[in-house]
Amino acid sequence: MFLIFAVLVGLIPVVPAVAFLLQNGKTSPAESVSRIVKGFTGFNFLVGLFAAGLALVWFASPTAALAAGAAQTAVVDQYATLAAALSTGLACIGAGIAVGGSGAAAVGATAEKPESFGRALIFVGLSEGIAIYGLIISFLVLPK
Repeated sequence: MFLIFAVLVGLIPVVPAVAFLLQNGKTSPAESVSRIVKGFTGFNFLVGLFAAGLALVWFASPTAALAAGAAQTAVVDQYATLAAALSTGLACIGAGIAVGGSGAAAVGATAEKPESFGRALIFVGLSEGIAIYGLIISFLVLPK
């Protein structure tokens, strides 16, 4: 099952090429294939490396190690670790979006009116606090 998933993830960079071939292959198949071969750029290589890294992490996951016969020393609540990861990750994404908007507005306001720097800094700091709140929640959710 793991091998099938790893192969399917590894084929992700090929999906746009297959779509292009199906769309343009009816009119001139030889030209479509040559464009596909020339079109594999560094982006596709990076996506392939990402897929290989994901497959490597999948194979080295604790579930795979336990299935291979590794000894389990402590019981880990998988849902608690998932909740901690989601709370931290989503809070950081939200904080990044908030800081992006408030930071741009703060720079613009400071450029127009330099005495508004302190007030703008408070708003940027409040939006950065969102990530801290997510981290605190993840510490509270994780078992001791």
